[in-house]
Amino acid sequence: MTTTRTAGAAEATVTKLSRLFIGIGALLLAALYVLPLWSIQLFAPQYPEGLGMTIRLTTITGARPSDLDTINELNHYIGMKPIEPGVVTELRYFPFILGALIVLGLSAAVFGKRQLVVAWLAGLALFGVGAMADFWRWSYDYGHNIDVDHAIIKIPGMTYQPPLIGVKQLLNFTASSWPSTGAWLALVAFALGVAALVVTRAPRAERVTPPRAHPTPVRIAAATR
Repeated sequence: MTTTRTAGAAEATVTKLSRLFIGIGALLLAALYVLPLWSIQLFAPQYPEGLGMTIRLTTITGARPSDLDTINELNHYIGMKPIEPGVVTELRYFPFILGALIVLGLSAAVFGKRQLVVAWLAGLALFGVGAMADFWRWSYDYGHNIDVDHAIIKIPGMTYQPPLIGVKQLLNFTASSWPSTGAWLALVAFALGVAALVVTRAPRAERVTPPRAHPTPVRIAAATR
């Protein structure tokens, strides 16, 4: 029996549409270098217009030029550390991780290898989950490690960690924390990666060539006298 494998039987075929999805997703990630990723807002009766803090890929800024300084002044009264973007180590290497993901995504789009698509999607998911976990750890440290001895306002047992996502009451401040434009674009890029896998063609089955049929020999009995 002769077995013949058709082209592409070894692995699934990454279609042109899949490669387009991956290429667009990788390029969307490049926008994260300039767009904000997360936004934290604080509202109180004495600050009806609110105070804002914006988290970006490489730094943390105030929603308005003076907001971060004002937030640090308020934090000083309750014993919290000042928010200093320069000492946040993660902000230094996040750009390199993102750059590697962009290169991996573009490579998957160019070469059309399903393994590269899966690797890019897994890397993007790990980066997103890791960044969220790090953000929670960072906010926990700032909100719980209070210098009570030097705090002007002392409330036993009070912590000041803002919510990861959603709204939370912190003394007379209402704190809200939500994804910003860059985070939504990263989610769109991930969705495009999932769509790229969905439209990937499954490997074609092996084609088995049946054995050639041979004519049944006809025995001719000759009687000899």
